Amino acid sequence: MKQNILPAIRLTIVCMVFFMGVYTLIIWLPAQAAPGKGKGETVMANNRIVGWKLLGQKFTDDQYFWSRPSVVDYHADGSGGSNKGPTNPDYLKQVQDRIDTFLVHNPGIQKTDIPSDLVTASGAGLDPHISVQGAYVQVKRVASARSISEAKVKALVDQHIEKPLLGLFGTERVNVLQLNIDLESLK
Repeated sequence: MKQNILPAIRLTIVCMVFFMGVYTLIIWLPAQAAPGKGKGETVMANNRIVGWKLLGQKFTDDQYFWSRPSVVDYHADGSGGSNKGPTNPDYLKQVQDRIDTFLVHNPGIQKTDIPSDLVTASGAGLDPHISVQGAYVQVKRVASARSISEAKVKALVDQHIEKPLLGLFGTERVNVLQLNIDLESLK
């Protein structure tokens, strides 16, 4: 028995030192070089924090671009998806309700013109980005609600298009919070 206990105790101590000390430093040190020092990059407007760059927020007013839907209502402490499959009747009804709501607020848009990211939630429910098509399909509504030309609003969207990482990884996207902040200053 002594033969098994001593190696187990030694292994436990080695693991504690590694995972509580060394591994923590390996994660903590690079985070200190990141924007926000590992605590997230905040977004400022009018000299106050209005959100975080990589955390989605809820926008439902017609004068703003809407974010991607969130199953967790954008609460970062409980991120997650619905875990419902694409043929689940409850899920299909929820998506159809989102489509119907979108069509009511965006007259003249056809159902086939709505990008899927505007009616389906992301895996974490906290995605701060929408597709470029998702932003373009909302231009008419936002311009009309703000009494601004569609060309000005579309130009603003064009300025906020983020390219894929290294030009290879991911797709073009638009950060909704930053777009809506700059929309406030557009007259």
